[in-house]
Amino acid sequence: MRRLLWLGIGLAVGALVFRAVTKKAQAFTPQGIAGSVQQGAVGVLESVRTFVDDVRDAMAEREEEIRSAFDENLTLDEDLHPEKGIDYR
Repeated sequence: MRRLLWLGIGLAVGALVFRAVTKKAQAFTPQGIAGSVQQGAVGVLESVRTFVDDVRDAMAEREEEIRSAFDENLTLDEDLHPEKGIDYR
């Protein structure tokens, strides 16, 4: 009975190890490498798209600030060049 129990445990552990090794080996096949590269490229592309969207949003916000300041005849970014003392009003 004990031998049968240990045989069953050994078979189960062997099957689990075999599945894990097969899965890891699949990652090193041409299809596995291609899938990994594709997933990486998709992630990079999504990051670039998010960055471009953030930049566009910031540009639109800044453009609105500039337009409203121009319409109200206000000075923009006077804290950038305080030494010049230029009044643009």
